[in-house]
Amino acid sequence: MPPEPSVPASTTPLQDYLDLPARGANEDYLVVPRSLAQSMPLRWQQVFVGLLADLHDAYGDLPWPDYLVVASRWERLVDLDEEQLAAAGYVADLGPDGELEYRDSADQVVPDPEDHRVLAPVTDPLPPASAGRIEPRPAEAL
Repeated sequence: MPPEPSVPASTTPLQDYLDLPARGANEDYLVVPRSLAQSMPLRWQQVFVGLLADLHDAYGDLPWPDYLVVASRWERLVDLDEEQLAAAGYVADLGPDGELEYRDSADQVVPDPEDHRVLAPVTDPLPPASAGRIEPRPAEAL
């Protein structure tokens, strides 16, 4: 019996992985919390530093901006406080009928605020890099 044909390895493994639900990833960016990366085993850190150095070397000619990373979660519009609403580009105020209404940055009324979810800033649940080593623990599947 002939051997099974081998399945070729993906030519886009990072994209394949990050296209699945992955913590810290969205369609444009991958955020690696520094405190967690610095807490990984030494060999992992050595490999990761090499990979980052390769990335920075390969794209060092591009005008990299500085980034502001804000811990955020998808939340119901009606569950946000004023500060979160403002950061997400919304306001809540009494409408002409005396009922609370939510408006977006274009001043349009949000028709169903109970079911409208927005990416809103939250307190970062991960420790800062200054917290020292965080013991790795296996995560639950997404």
